[in-house]
Amino acid sequence: MGSNFEFVNPQFFWLFLILPVLVLWYLWKRKQQTASLKISSVSGFKSSRNWLARLKPLLFVLRLLALSALIIAMARPRTVDESTKTKTTRGIDIVMAIDVSASMLARDLKPNRLEALKTVAARFINGRPNDRIGLVEYAGESYTRTPLTSDKTIVLSSLKNITYNTTIEGGTAIGSGLATAVNRLKESRAKSKVIILLTDGVNNSGFIDPKIASELAVEFGIKVYTIGIGSNGMAMSPIGIRPDGGFQYGNVQVEIDEALLKEIAAKTGGQYFRATSNTKLEQIYEEINKLEKTDIEEFKYTHYDEMFRPWAIFALILIGFEFLLRTTVFKGFL
Repeated sequence: MGSNFEFVNPQFFWLFLILPVLVLWYLWKRKQQTASLKISSVSGFKSSRNWLARLKPLLFVLRLLALSALIIAMARPRTVDESTKTKTTRGIDIVMAIDVSASMLARDLKPNRLEALKTVAARFINGRPNDRIGLVEYAGESYTRTPLTSDKTIVLSSLKNITYNTTIEGGTAIGSGLATAVNRLKESRAKSKVIILLTDGVNNSGFIDPKIASELAVEFGIKVYTIGIGSNGMAMSPIGIRPDGGFQYGNVQVEIDEALLKEIAAKTGGQYFRATSNTKLEQIYEEINKLEKTDIEEFKYTHYDEMFRPWAIFALILIGFEFLLRTTVFKGFL
């Protein structure tokens, strides 16, 4: 809520230019109406009410103050309190299908592809407070890590805990990952259903053809945005396991089935993106965030507190007081 002070009719302030003119007119008129008499001595005259004559200009001052108060009242001062309330009318359900194969540990993105993705995806999730989001992991097979939920704490915690492990069969089953994501969205009644499918390789595992999975997405009205992650050319990737259990790295040719990813995106009404760096990956998620907007209604409530009445009443009081003084105390001097 915000509170502001304003004048509805500020043009009336131009009337203040009249006040100096009135002052000059009053001084000129007073000088013209004042008669002077020169005598050698005033000792024979006794004045007990000389102070009233000196206070006579007070009547004019009261009129000026009353006029000033009326000008302010006509300018219509008021305070404005505004409050807004937002209401999400139609949300979006989003499933992020993430490739967690060993190649996602390649270091062409910093510190590696998987960690770079997790950082960018976390910001994307935080930027979708009104939508439900789910997570699917896939390598040689796929499974749902987090079903659709509006609880971002759960999604972010699950995303943070995604790591490469040997529990999932090795390989890259793009079809299985996409099919699992479709399965999570097929019963959704959201106004828009979206899958963000990310991979750094080619489909070489699984029992579901990616093209069949994309046809399922079309059948259920699901839009798929595909992202190929990996630099062009060679990248430092795991090529073996050392005796201590750690990965041995070597330069490996980056192979991404861009033709397949473009086909999936085109068939489902989505778009294909290529992330060759951390910055590019971040830009891609920002672009998807702009493309998929949730409809939000905003209601604005405005309360006006009019303040011209006190000024008008003050002006009337001054006019009444001036009239009272003029017809009583200063009556003999008019």
